[in-house]
Amino acid sequence: MRALCEFTAVYLHRDVVDFRKSINGLSVIVEQGMGLSPYDAALFVFCNKRRDKLKILYWDKTGFCLWYKRLEQDKFKWPKKSLSEVVTLSSEQMDWLLRGFDISKIQPHVSQQYGALS
Repeated sequence: MRALCEFTAVYLHRDVVDFRKSINGLSVIVEQGMGLSPYDAALFVFCNKRRDKLKILYWDKTGFCLWYKRLEQDKFKWPKKSLSEVVTLSSEQMDWLLRGFDISKIQPHVSQQYGALS
């Protein structure tokens, strides 16, 4: 099993998802709702209406994997809806989401690039 942090592409589906859906139903949402291929080397993240459960779908080259997390006393800080139904996250932002941080408010320092003086 690949660790979730090893994926370079992470896509959040912002709409609420009926959690009775499993692999087949979620892969249809990825294709038709998100306009992406469920066979890409990416994580596809879904949340329920109460924001206390997550499902993560990914393809591991031999079959689909479905990861599920349920919070007992808290809610996930899910990004608010905008024009785009799909949000792209870094693996670091995915880690923040799973740990309970509001990813829309956390911004890292801007990377600085310097060259050698000539």
